[in-house]
Parts: sequence; C-alpha cells; structure tokens
Amino acid sequence: MKEEGCEIRIVGYDRVIICHEDETILQAFGRHNLTKIPVGCRRGGCGICKIRIIEGEFETGKMSVAHVSLDERERNFSLACKTYPKSKVEFEIVEPRQKIIDIAAYGAPSKNKEA
Repeated sequence: MKEEGCEIRIVGYDRVIICHEDETILQAFGRHNLTKIPVGCRRGGCGICKIRIIEGEFETGKMSVAHVSLDERERNFSLACKTYPKSKVEFEIVEPRQKIIDIAAYGAPSKNKEA
C-alpha cells in the first residue's frame, strides 16, 4: 500500500520521505526517525529548525518574526516545525550554528522579561 502525502527531500540528501497532509516537515522527519533537521522548541519560537524551500508549494503556521522575518518569508525561508508541504518539496537547512552555541553556553532564552 502506497503512503499518501507529499514527497519531501533535503537538498543533497538522497532519501525522499512522505509528509502527510496534517503534519509539518519536522514531524514527518521525526516519524521516519530521521535526525537531519536540528530540533529546538517544536513550536516556532526558537528558530533552530530554519529551512529554505527551494521547490514546491507550502503553507506555514505562526512563526516568530525574530527568527523568520517578513523579507525571509518572501524568499521562502520558514521553520520546519511550522511548514506544511502542499506539493512535492525540496528544501535546504539553514545552519543554526551560532544559535546552538548561544543556547549551549547560556541556556535557552527566558520568556519572562524582567523590568
């Protein structure tokens, strides 16, 4: 039985996986036990799973503009945890090296702002 959904693939990675209609790119990779995409909060607030769609149609959920600006959205940047493919999609991972270093050194940013 053929799995239903959209084919998705990371540029430079030969494996193609299926993303179901109701799941994000990050969820699809997790369902297949693939760890190619860096994972952070899984809610669109940290920016660790930032990607750029090279080809294909997609929709996004709510994302922090601190991590994906309006200009970047126009250039097909998104977060894998908030990206829902609507066709065959090919994407690249945007390296979050500095963000990973900052979190490792200082911990995740606090949501509470002190006055």
